[in-house]
Amino acid sequence: MTHTIHVQRTAVVTGAARGIGAAVARRLAGDGLAVGVIDLDEADCADTVEAITSVGGAAPALAADVADEAAVTAAVTRIAAAFGPPAVLVNNAGIGPRADLVDMTTQQWDTVSGINLSGPFFAARAVCPHMVTAGWGRIVNMSSISAVGDAGRVDYASARAGLIGFTKSLALQLGPHGVTANTIAPGFVVSDMTRAWARRLGLSFKEFQRRAEQSIPVGRVGLPDDIAHTASFLVSPGGGFVSGQVIYVAGGPVD
Repeated sequence: MTHTIHVQRTAVVTGAARGIGAAVARRLAGDGLAVGVIDLDEADCADTVEAITSVGGAAPALAADVADEAAVTAAVTRIAAAFGPPAVLVNNAGIGPRADLVDMTTQQWDTVSGINLSGPFFAARAVCPHMVTAGWGRIVNMSSISAVGDAGRVDYASARAGLIGFTKSLALQLGPHGVTANTIAPGFVVSDMTRAWARRLGLSFKEFQRRAEQSIPVGRVGLPDDIAHTASFLVSPGGGFVSGQVIYVAGGPVD
């Protein structure tokens, strides 16, 4: 009689201190993966790590600015050394400040592009050799419904749209090596970003959500766990025939 030996896979999740990233990290840990938790400040990752380790999971926290090539590479190297080669990458880290085009500084454009587009490139490049060697891997890039156009955030929309092209290109290049790449494009999700948006409009977050619900076909706003559930499917062994796709998790169709 033969016995199958289960080898725990390792995932890397960026922007995992809170919100969507934290929910994804917790969900993947619940799926049995060791999860490298990356965010700008290691101390900010404490709640995510505690939620995972308190139920027996493995979750090292690492500080890294995803727009810093050397920092991202070093973080992935440390995770691989401690828990094994990464087989899953979820590029979640992102920022989305609002500014009209004429008021947008070059620095803001570069910062938003660096975090939202260069960051996923740095992380994917760092994990890709491990996945190709193993002949198995899953990459999930977090875009947004803003990728189809956002009048108040041309920098953010451009980076999120670019991430879709990046994902589709990865799917074509890495598919023959057993690696899938997909994009999740969330709609309105309860997060620090949407809370900040409400403050800018002078609305309570409760009122802001109520107004948003009126335009969402399913009649509610999204929660981080909605996104985590989708990510869980995409990185699962059963998701291996889905690649190069944009999945809008937005409560309805997106034009």
